[in-house]
Amino acid sequence: MITRSVHHDTFAIERTYPAPPSKVFKALTDPAAKAQWFLAPGDWKASDYRFDCRVGGTERVESCPPGGEPHIYDAVYHDLLADRRVVFSYDMRLGTQHLSVSLTTIELTPVDGGTLMTFTEQGAFLDGDPASATSRVEGTNFLLDNLGQALAG
Repeated sequence: MITRSVHHDTFAIERTYPAPPSKVFKALTDPAAKAQWFLAPGDWKASDYRFDCRVGGTERVESCPPGGEPHIYDAVYHDLLADRRVVFSYDMRLGTQHLSVSLTTIELTPVDGGTLMTFTEQGAFLDGDPASATSRVEGTNFLLDNLGQALAG
C-alpha cells in the first residue's frame, strides 16, 4: 500500500556560463539547441520527445534506464522573456506513479564574460521518500553540466 504524502522543497542552483544571455536563452528555448544538452544519462533510451517552447506550449519526453520503468516528463511553458527569463511547470512520473509537480524559474543575468543563470525549482514531491528532492537536485545538476558543455561548443 502506498502511503499518501506530499513533501515540499525548493532549491536554487547558480551557474555562470561563458556565453551571452542570448546564447543561453537560445539553448533553453530552441529545439535544435536544446537537443544538444537535454539528454538522458548514459545508456538510457529516450522516446516520444516533443518541444513547443512558447507561452502555453508543452514539452514531453520519456526516458528509460535499461530494464527499468519509463521516467515521463511533461512541461508547460508559462512565461518567456527573451534573454532574461523562462518559467515552466512540469510533472514527473515513473511508469504510472506520479512523482512530483514542480514550478521552475530560470533567470539569466549578464555578467562580465558571460551569463549568470539562477535556476529555482519549487516542488511538491508526492507519495514517496522526502529525499527524492535530493535526487532532483542531482539530476538538475547533470543537465546543467550538459548545458555548460553544449555552450562551450
